[in-house]
Amino acid sequence: MDMREVIINKMVINVGSGSDAAQQQSARRLLESLTGRKPANEISKKRNPSFKITKGQSIGAYVTIRGAHAKPIIKRLLDAANNSFKESAISGNSLSFGLREYIDISGMKYDPKIGMLGMNVNISFKRRGLRVIERKRKESHIPNHHRRVSKEEILAYMQREFGAKMVESKE
Repeated sequence: MDMREVIINKMVINVGSGSDAAQQQSARRLLESLTGRKPANEISKKRNPSFKITKGQSIGAYVTIRGAHAKPIIKRLLDAANNSFKESAISGNSLSFGLREYIDISGMKYDPKIGMLGMNVNISFKRRGLRVIERKRKESHIPNHHRRVSKEEILAYMQREFGAKMVESKE
């Protein structure tokens, strides 16, 4: 087992609904039908009167999927995004991209109860052995060069595992 190998840490899919309670239920229904898991509510940290949002209000839903369970869902989501992403989508140890409409995802059909919703997808990467600094017992140190995953390594992983490619951003 190569300790420098890049693997998926987790994937978070987020659907924002704003202050509308019906939209919140639709977001939860969409995420549950896509992933088969129960989504959590996104809670606002601040109030924003222009959007009619109060502190502590539910403003969206998200679901977190870790490890190998994320791969088939990532494949479907990347297919909906034409197997491509911009260079600016990679920052730190993660890759983020969005989908305008869920009906672009293979196997998903339009549901009038849900309506038209988009979503944000964030995929976090890590190297093997990172558990050493996260565990409770006998915690140890890992050098920074082992913690960081470069853009080139993320791109190589996405090409190898999913056939995804990076496109030039138009400015």
